[in-house]
Amino acid sequence: MLRRRLNRLLGGDERRVDSRTIFVGHRSGPNNEAFIPPKFCDNRIVSSKYTVWNFLPKNLFEQFRRIANFYFLIIFLVQVMTVDTPTSPVTSGLPLFFVITVTAIKQGYEDWLRHKADSEVNKYPVTVLEDGRRIRKESEKIKVGDVVEVEEDETFPCDLILLQSSRDDGTCFVTTASLDGESNHKTHYTVPDAEKDLETLNATIECEQPQPDLYKFVGRMHIYRNNQEPTVRSVGPENLLLKGATLKNTQKISGVAVYTGMETKMALNYQGKSQKRSAVEKSINAFLLVYLCILVSKALVCTTLKYVWQSKPGQDEPWYNEKTQREKDTNQYLKMFTDFLSFMVLFNFIIPVSMYVTVEMQKFLGSLFITWDKDFFDPEIKEGALVNTSDLNEELGQVEYVFTDKTGTLTQNNMEFIECCIDGIQYSYHDNSSEVDGFCVTDGPVSKLQEELFLRALCLCHTVQVKESTEQGFIASSPDEVALVKGAMRYGFTFLGLESKTMKILNSNNDIEMYELLHVLNFDPVRRRMSVIVRSRSGETLLFCKGADSSIFPRVRQEEVERIRMHVERNATEGYRTLCVAYKYLSADEYAQADAGLREARLALQDRDEKLMAVYNQVETDMSLIGATAVEDRLQEQAAETMEALQGAGMKVWVLTGDKMETAKSTCYACRLFQRNTELLELTVRTLEDGGRRREERLHELLIEYHKKAVQDAPPVRAGVTSQDYGFIIDGATLSMVLNSASDSNSSLYKNLFLQICQNCTAVLCCRMAPLQKAQIVKMVKNSKGSPITLSIGDGANDVSMILEAHVGIKGKEGRQAVRNSDYAIPKLKHLKKLLLAHGHLYYVRIAHLVQYFFYKNLCFILPQFLYQFFCGYSQQPLYDAAYLTMYNICFTSMPILAYSLLEQHICIGALLDNATLYRQIAKNAMLRWGPFIYWTLLGTFHGLVFFFGVRFLFSNPALQDNGQVFGNWSYGTIVFTVLVFTVTLKLALDTRHWTWINHFVIWGSLAFYVFFSFFWGGIIWPFLRQQRLYFVFANMLSSVSAWLVIILLILLSLLPEILFGVFRKPRGPHSRQVKLKQTHTHTHIFTLL
Repeated sequence: MLRRRLNRLLGGDERRVDSRTIFVGHRSGPNNEAFIPPKFCDNRIVSSKYTVWNFLPKNLFEQFRRIANFYFLIIFLVQVMTVDTPTSPVTSGLPLFFVITVTAIKQGYEDWLRHKADSEVNKYPVTVLEDGRRIRKESEKIKVGDVVEVEEDETFPCDLILLQSSRDDGTCFVTTASLDGESNHKTHYTVPDAEKDLETLNATIECEQPQPDLYKFVGRMHIYRNNQEPTVRSVGPENLLLKGATLKNTQKISGVAVYTGMETKMALNYQGKSQKRSAVEKSINAFLLVYLCILVSKALVCTTLKYVWQSKPGQDEPWYNEKTQREKDTNQYLKMFTDFLSFMVLFNFIIPVSMYVTVEMQKFLGSLFITWDKDFFDPEIKEGALVNTSDLNEELGQVEYVFTDKTGTLTQNNMEFIECCIDGIQYSYHDNSSEVDGFCVTDGPVSKLQEELFLRALCLCHTVQVKESTEQGFIASSPDEVALVKGAMRYGFTFLGLESKTMKILNSNNDIEMYELLHVLNFDPVRRRMSVIVRSRSGETLLFCKGADSSIFPRVRQEEVERIRMHVERNATEGYRTLCVAYKYLSADEYAQADAGLREARLALQDRDEKLMAVYNQVETDMSLIGATAVEDRLQEQAAETMEALQGAGMKVWVLTGDKMETAKSTCYACRLFQRNTELLELTVRTLEDGGRRREERLHELLIEYHKKAVQDAPPVRAGVTSQDYGFIIDGATLSMVLNSASDSNSSLYKNLFLQICQNCTAVLCCRMAPLQKAQIVKMVKNSKGSPITLSIGDGANDVSMILEAHVGIKGKEGRQAVRNSDYAIPKLKHLKKLLLAHGHLYYVRIAHLVQYFFYKNLCFILPQFLYQFFCGYSQQPLYDAAYLTMYNICFTSMPILAYSLLEQHICIGALLDNATLYRQIAKNAMLRWGPFIYWTLLGTFHGLVFFFGVRFLFSNPALQDNGQVFGNWSYGTIVFTVLVFTVTLKLALDTRHWTWINHFVIWGSLAFYVFFSFFWGGIIWPFLRQQRLYFVFANMLSSVSAWLVIILLILLSLLPEILFGVFRKPRGPHSRQVKLKQTHTHTHIFTLL
């Protein structure tokens, strides 16, 4: 960056600011070119968050951003720096240290796993050519300018310009499944006129600076030869091999590194890592603020009442407690502030700092249940589910929007030829006997010549190549092309390959037919068709064309269309991908005119695409329609059932794909995201050009029209069912116009209209999406009104951005980049149903109960301490012993709630999976809203009042022991504490629906441990204690029948309203469905079919 600025200041080449110059093989250019090669970044990929050096400060900073942690740090410092505090600093410091340490270990371990995954990529061995030698290096040591050699089935370690290929025609084939989601083979070309011997190649490449667009690359290569003018060749995306792509059907290639590490196009499509925080954590912080206000209020009340009480004559300095001279000289306001801090320290346990460590342990241990779930194990890849971030377990139960990739996620990207139709006669895949289609308008069977012509068209109209291996197989830029070639094989016509512009076919009579390939009119999304021009041995010139029905039908005779149309429409509604096939005989004059036009257009440097399009449209007219094909893009196992269940659970499903609209639309129908009665609202480049007006005007017009139809005029929803379902389709180019309008006011308007339309549609399809556009969509929905919880699932590096942007990211079938950056990784799409509807539902209910229970039990704990101040002259006298203060949250009450939060199943997993609507019961953070929080707070207040005043009623009789002795203040506090521990533990036992031996062990074990500890702590004289307040207090307390009676009665009195309320109330909420389910499970289907 500094060098570029100096070049600019000193009058250097202005172009170097926006471009980079790369010396191939680090060989210097001609002597007269004085240019210092700049330094570029190395080839390391970093997805981790911490390093060894910044882990401690960065992790501590993140942890102390939590209100409770920061609060307890302040309290601990106050206790350390202030001598006169009612409790020891250990009571605050020990729990805080425990929380911080456990959390740091957990987060450090998770980041270590990311470091390990990064290391696998960065340490991967690669071959680099240096001075004619092949040297093995680690991937991270590749530098810009290195010539790298890649062999078949290896992944490109950085962005390379193709210089040499083992194929004679200078091409190579790659798959980019981990980049754009397509596992089709794409053809790339070597730079023309590059030296065959790379050792003698002296060249520089001038290209643009790194930018994230996968499909754009502009550069030029200067090839220097002895005493000659340098040869300049243009370099484009067809010469660029992207990091993450895989070499196929080519033994090896050599290329020069142009972008490395975090400057590769794949890395630039990553979103920056932001700390994902769950909605539960945000609720915790809100509740903490309320309890912090309660704490401050208590401290203010006690401080105020203390000085009001001391203002009375004789109360400030009684004869038995005269002030020292130092106390008399202390500033009154300073003393008031010190007293306020002392009360804050005394009541600080109302803030449950140990809740954080329990939540962290629950999340970490709970995530193991996902890893251990045998239903998630895939025997094909021999892997199960993987959890990279356990902080978001409960978010799985709150998902409102699901964003999914298509290729490799919804589908297997495995095309299969199903059937075809020739002149209205259907040919089934299962047998070769023809059967008259019900929609056929012709009589009699199809002629043999027509059948053979159709099959020849399938064998010739494609860009398929035969694999260079002993196994018979095909590779192509589109998997449905391979499916059509294989379909023709089933009917007796086999494509043998292309050699020197000659296509060979083995026909049904086992004769080899040869055709000269004259021209290929490539497929493009605007024409939505492709053609080939071939010449047979007999000298006939034919054009074969295949494409979408909407593209082919206007270019053929209309009487032929009616024979095929109904067949095509039926196959489309069944979710198959349909293509129509046509042909045309070209006369010598027609071919000569087409050939001249094509050659001229391909040599044009400007407007090349437009000139080619004009020639294509001219030659592809007046064709004859032969038939149509139906190809199935195999869905992932149980993909339709999974999508149906997610929609039944109230989730909106959006498909974000880089694939073509027709393909994606067929998949949406097959997955039942679009139904037959779904009205599709299309906002694509095609619809914008239909009106014959400016695109911006047409966009505004369509948005207003769709908004009126789907939002304003939509009838109200009744019983969860709308009278008209809408589906929305948008492509990447139109989305750019919506998100990046020339006018800021229009951009905001378009976004709002677009979002409102989408939110009122049952499903949304976004096709031709760039990776960053996927992330933009997710971000827009995530930041919309109500801040809905979003989930993204994808399998390739092109999905990493949206995975990182969403609240929860899930990796699908393939792709190491997605695995490293996802929060959860599942082998198959079908596992998403159980992950959300069962695991997500249970995790949310468990942690919501945990949070509410912690606030409840701490309010029960500290309210008697507050009430006690009214009876001890506001002297900051603790009600409980320091050991009880320290161990209440750490030992006595922590294990039962942890076990509950790991094992509770208020509804069995089978019922949750069978009834997706149960998921709606906990939607929108239902169990952590203010209503349930107030209920738990009032319950804690009631129990605290019962504990304190119940024991005070007992103490109204001074003689509680057989010998007439009275109990002291520590006995008072111990009885309150005993009732407290037993009540809050038994309250949890009442809430438990799913009992295991672990629940029994920790609940009854915790109560037994409390009793044992109290006897042990009070039964021994501890030498390290300056004062032993509980010496034999617990044993003496239990020697009193009155104490026993009061403890039992108070526990029963506290829990009785809860028991009666549970018995007599009408069941509601997420817990209520269990009874109803058992009654209706055998004869009711609760799936909502959308």
